[in-house]
Amino acid sequence: MATKNWVIDPTHSEIQFKIKHLMITNVTGSFNIFEASVVTEDEDFMKAKVSFSADIDSISTGNEQRDGHLKSPDFFDAATHPKLKFEATKFESVDNDGSYELYGDLTIKDITKNIKLAVEFGGVVKDAYGNTKAGFSINGKINRKDFGLTWSAVTEAGGVVVSDDVRIACEIQLIEQQ
Repeated sequence: MATKNWVIDPTHSEIQFKIKHLMITNVTGSFNIFEASVVTEDEDFMKAKVSFSADIDSISTGNEQRDGHLKSPDFFDAATHPKLKFEATKFESVDNDGSYELYGDLTIKDITKNIKLAVEFGGVVKDAYGNTKAGFSINGKINRKDFGLTWSAVTEAGGVVVSDDVRIACEIQLIEQQ
């Protein structure tokens, strides 16, 4: 078996999250600077070694003021903790059709917790330039307070401003390195 090295294609990948605001709508955010390293035996991703990180300063929700608040010590504290990191620990097949659960250690603000993500494998293809690419859709949910993101506020009527649950939604395209 041949070892293959893969990196993330940032122009064809998205790292997004959604969180309830006022418990009535979702706000979508993304990280615009990120990297991943994946090592497989041939094209078997079930035993892959996966390492991922995102730059906190690249967070974007479409609102500069909110982005600044998210980068502040109230939330991510980007000045002290500039990256979030994920290291895969285990894959489990859900079916024989490319669905599996990915377990791994997520680190935010120097707090590491094992999380579970649902993965849909899109397949492996060669692009028009001869590059071998692999595609994945990844979804999950974490509790932000588990990672020290504890800022909270209540409206005058007693409603919660920001939910504890954060949904993760990623579209990942990897490029095999020669």
